[in-house]
Amino acid sequence: MKAARQSGFTLIELVVVITILGILAAFAIPRFAALDQQARIAARDALAGSVRSGAALAHAMWLAQNQTSPITMEGRVITFANGYPDRPTIGLTFADSTGFGYTAGTGVFAMAAKATCTVTYSAPAAANLPPTITVSGAGTC
Repeated sequence: MKAARQSGFTLIELVVVITILGILAAFAIPRFAALDQQARIAARDALAGSVRSGAALAHAMWLAQNQTSPITMEGRVITFANGYPDRPTIGLTFADSTGFGYTAGTGVFAMAAKATCTVTYSAPAAANLPPTITVSGAGTC
């Protein structure tokens, strides 16, 4: 008599595959969970770079035009404090701050998704000094 051929997977094979998938998931899930925090940090750092670039570009235009009064950049009027954009107009020196809200009185760009993730701009206190641009929220971004 011929023995019947088995088709499909045995219970042991299924348990082994499920165990391997569980182990892989245990390593993958924490990595994917950390991606949102890394994305927020990258967005915050990109905004800080935009603020630095915008301030430097406005300062260069201010120097080139030998101005002590406001200048116009891309149709936007920029006012200055000690040769750099002041707090109310720094947000006009770059194109996009999507995902961030800006408070002109304090110079703080706060991320809409995580308010503790911020970029703060302060015009220089005296001539011949650069502006202060600080980022916060490293551990809580």
